[in-house]
Amino acid sequence: MDPLGNIPVFLSVLKAVPSERRRRVLLREIAFAYGVLLVFFLIGDYILQFLGLQEEAVSIAGGIVLFLIALRMIFPGERPLAGDALEGEPFLVPLAIPLIAGPSALATLLLLQRSGSSREGLLLAMTIAWMASAILLLSSTFLYRLLRERGLIAVERLMGMLLVMVAVQMLLNGIGAFLGR
Repeated sequence: MDPLGNIPVFLSVLKAVPSERRRRVLLREIAFAYGVLLVFFLIGDYILQFLGLQEEAVSIAGGIVLFLIALRMIFPGERPLAGDALEGEPFLVPLAIPLIAGPSALATLLLLQRSGSSREGLLLAMTIAWMASAILLLSSTFLYRLLRERGLIAVERLMGMLLVMVAVQMLLNGIGAFLGR
């Protein structure tokens, strides 16, 4: 979910929103993201079964997507992570999806479900991760003032390095599972 890496993106997207509406918009987007995560938690496995996708495919694809996101965090280009700037107030895209409930979070959720983790424990872990992200994003203005631009860039790069490691592990797990069958 990378809330620290998303702070600069959230601040830039919400810059066009009137200051009196920012907190309400941010709360709405955080709630939408939880709704997407919850829906995916409940029916994601059925969607994969319907599409005929195996766990290995999800692991490899999730690893690739996460790797690309992590590379963009470490080596940002000209184009922002959130894509092209949209006019007006954001609605669902790009804040809720893909920045909070993105492909890597959804793939990780599916893989943990299929690994035999307890559904209640996984739901609790997902909710705690979402709440931690929500608290950090709601504190984004304060964190920006505290860390400044360079501090946030350093944190984003560090998170990118951690995500690269997680992505490589997801790829290795998927390839290993595929080759082991």
